[in-house]
Amino acid sequence: MPVVLSLNIASRTTPADYTRTGVTGIDKRPVDGALEVSPPGPKGSSGSGVAGDAIGDWSAHGGDHQAVYGYAREDLDWWQTELGVDLHNGQFGENLTTQGIDQTNALVGERWRIGTAVLEVTAPRIPCRTFAEFLAQRGWVKRFTQVNRPGAYFRVLEAGRIAPGDEITVLHRPDHDVTVELFFRALTTEADLLPRLLEAGDSVPPEVIELVHKRNAVQLDS
Repeated sequence: MPVVLSLNIASRTTPADYTRTGVTGIDKRPVDGALEVSPPGPKGSSGSGVAGDAIGDWSAHGGDHQAVYGYAREDLDWWQTELGVDLHNGQFGENLTTQGIDQTNALVGERWRIGTAVLEVTAPRIPCRTFAEFLAQRGWVKRFTQVNRPGAYFRVLEAGRIAPGDEITVLHRPDHDVTVELFFRALTTEADLLPRLLEAGDSVPPEVIELVHKRNAVQLDS
């Protein structure tokens, strides 16, 4: 049975001279008990959907379509072997470290019940300088991009409480083939895939839908 191995938050931001805002909330650590998850509001005007979780740059992180970030322990273990370092739960900045469920091949719009909350898969995580500097890995953005194990962002469809050890139940799988992995390739290395993201409807973050429409308009004008 798929489960949440740990629920991770940054209880406060930490100084970081490599970020635009001078602080970061990427250093997330496991908590012992349950926390409330809820829709935080539009991106740029709100932070994390997990109670008590600090975010350093609201323009790039948080908001309804990035309310919760998940990463699979199986993928952390793979990276641990590749990098030759120990990786604790939460070290990739994820709120949910999961076991027994494939986030890479999850469908955008897939709905999971965890604890008393219902989450919906919305997008992959795109690596950035903050991620690279925090891990102290040279060439990390390129390496992470090449591997296609991005983890998944979620929006909160039903607010509730999530705790370590909660089972994960897939309630719904949409009728399309837009996976987190395909979405990731569309935004990073294969822009020709971008139009396919529209098949996932409003599960896709608004800024990505806007990007697809702009690209389509440019192609029509050229």
